[in-house]
Amino acid sequence: MEHIADGFKGERAIVLPYSIRNFQTNNELTKSLYVTHIGYYPNAKNHFRKRSKGALEDILIYCEKGKGTITLENEKFNLTENQIFIIPANKTHSYESDPLKPWSIYWIHFKGTKALYYAPNKGKIITLNDSGISNRFELFEEIYQNLEMGFYADNLEYSSICLKHFLSSIKYIDQFNRIKSLNTSDLDTIPKSIIFMRDNLTNKISLSQIAQYVGYSDSYFRSLFLEKTSFTPIEYLNKLKIQKSCSLLQFSTMKINEIAYHLGYFDPFHFSKSFKKEMEISPREYRKKHKN
Repeated sequence: MEHIADGFKGERAIVLPYSIRNFQTNNELTKSLYVTHIGYYPNAKNHFRKRSKGALEDILIYCEKGKGTITLENEKFNLTENQIFIIPANKTHSYESDPLKPWSIYWIHFKGTKALYYAPNKGKIITLNDSGISNRFELFEEIYQNLEMGFYADNLEYSSICLKHFLSSIKYIDQFNRIKSLNTSDLDTIPKSIIFMRDNLTNKISLSQIAQYVGYSDSYFRSLFLEKTSFTPIEYLNKLKIQKSCSLLQFSTMKINEIAYHLGYFDPFHFSKSFKKEMEISPREYRKKHKN
């Protein structure tokens, strides 16, 4: 059976650069608890990861549906729908999706000086038979979309606070269920446009296509996006492509030229130049430094 770590249809993932993690470690608002990786793998058939030395962070796996198995050191745990498992940092582990009923999972890697206090139930299955499940998904989106908007101090700080709320909702289930339901059905224009960009990273899309998607003229949308993010839509799209390329360099076996063409760069040199401008090192240096 083929085992794969990622690459599932409809998957979403953000890996924060090490420079950003260093910022979070030293920031007064984020150092107690912060995200290093976050994502969602739907219908993750053949999903498998093994870390003989563990991960540097705690890993939360939230099974939305389907089922899978987590092995922590020498103990196996069967995870199924509406269950959570937090793998402690630096512990040998592996996890895999069930071959007949593959899981769909939300996952977060997190660290912080207070991580133990927010996640005391590490290494145990937590069953969520409460009414707050949909609200947790919305909290996950709060974290994800703010990181997706860029690694600015405000976004990182807000995501840290949302992560504390998310983990607290698991630790204090009764209290969490008393809160009012959140309403995020009407996405703001900027997050909606960024989601569209992320969904089309491998396609060649124009400013007009993005503006049309959110229902604005090219000029108005460009001005609005620039005002809210300090970048033009196309500049931001290129940043998203570099962000995705970091993930591919770190977690896939694709060659650098394959990554370049996959993300719509007309040649590997153009990709390398854009990557070095954004990350301050070349794609080859990044892979050598961060490859697991």
